[in-house]
Parts: sequence; C-alpha cells; structure tokens
Amino acid sequence: MEKTIHQGRNVKRFREMLGMKQEALAYELGEGWNQKKVSLLEQKDIIEDPLLEQIASLLKVPVEAIKNFDEEKAVNVISNTATFENCQQPAFFNHNPTFNPIEKIIELYEKLVASEKEKVEILKKLMEK
Repeated sequence: MEKTIHQGRNVKRFREMLGMKQEALAYELGEGWNQKKVSLLEQKDIIEDPLLEQIASLLKVPVEAIKNFDEEKAVNVISNTATFENCQQPAFFNHNPTFNPIEKIIELYEKLVASEKEKVEILKKLMEK
C-alpha cells in the first residue's frame, strides 16, 4: 500500500521552517483568508494545484517540494547513511566546530529582527485599511 504525502502538513513544515505565522501566510494569500482558514488548509491531505502553486510561490519553495516531501523517508535516508563506526563519544558532541558560534547567534538574531520587521509591516498595512 502506497503512502500518500500530506500536502497540508508539508505546507505547515515549510511555513514553520521559514518562521512564518499562519496569520502572515493568510495575509499574503489575500482577501478571504485568515488564521483559521490557513489552519484548516494545513489539515488537508491534498491541496488544489492553483492554491498550492500560490502557496509555494509565497514560501519560495518549489511546488514539488510540498507535493513530494516525506519526513519519514528523509529520516530513513539520514539514519541509513550515517556511520558511527569507531565512535568514542556521542555523535552530537563536536569539540572542533567548523563554524563560529557567535556568527550563528548573529545570524539567528538578524532573522528574528527581519521577522519582527515583517510583522510590523503587516500590522501597518492592516491599520491603514
């Protein structure tokens, strides 16, 4: 039995990865959309192609990513390709990081600031109406 991809759940995953709230997606989708309608959309197994294309465009991801992403398969690929031979310590400890932790903190802070600016712009637009 072939497992179907839950497109609504994938929309939610990509939206959350981008740090976008349901209200923001509803606003971008336009008139007639609200947080509750987006929540109901994210519960749907299949989303109509025109709407799916609009959402993919707003989230800046390919339509195929929403249609085909299967978290279970991704986890299986990762777990089957990871090798832990001769591992003296847990894999999550990395005593020689290849990145600067402060740069990562700054990067996260900049994303947070950008997200807050986006919220302010949406609120300004809503207040103008």
